[in-house]
Amino acid sequence: MAAQSLDLVIEQGKTLSRVIRWESSVRAWKAITAIGNVAPMLVTAVGHGMPDGWRAAITDVVGMIDANAGHNPPWDSELKPATYIGVDQVSFDDVSAAGFDAYVSGGYLFYYVPVSLATMTARMKIKDQIGGTVLVSLVTPAVSGSGFTIDDTNKTITLSISATDTAAFTWTEGVYDLEMVDSSDGSVVAILSGSVTVTDEVTTS
Repeated sequence: MAAQSLDLVIEQGKTLSRVIRWESSVRAWKAITAIGNVAPMLVTAVGHGMPDGWRAAITDVVGMIDANAGHNPPWDSELKPATYIGVDQVSFDDVSAAGFDAYVSGGYLFYYVPVSLATMTARMKIKDQIGGTVLVSLVTPAVSGSGFTIDDTNKTITLSISATDTAAFTWTEGVYDLEMVDSSDGSVVAILSGSVTVTDEVTTS
């Protein structure tokens, strides 16, 4: 998939921590067998294969039609983070199904399959402008609290910049891209890019 756009705001003197999840272009459709009239909405889809926090949507449900996405396949804006409950269940914590019509049958849990991170490292440069001077360079593993931590089990890429490092920033604006490097074949994929803004901290020690 093409690199996604995400702008970052860093508060000077505060730790920045951002969890990133890398979706492939492969679609997964997992059959739903039950949805409870509860809050948050609890979905049963045997062997769903989703890690915690992964984005998903519901399609083709009979009865509880309010649970269905507005489009089929769902638009990107209709995918919402789901909480892992077990190998067969997830919940959508920002959705209450208590007032929905009762689930009757059918339906699918739709999501994009996670990219394997087993052989991946991350690297990111913040520059003052595209092609300009490097302001910050971050890599895997994190060094002194700044850099990337990769968890292939939970399919997460965690970006961290320590409070010590952000306090030392003398710049206020920049641009970045985040690249993933596959050590098995040397391939490089940009998965995120955007602007970076550094704001003054309100509380100081």
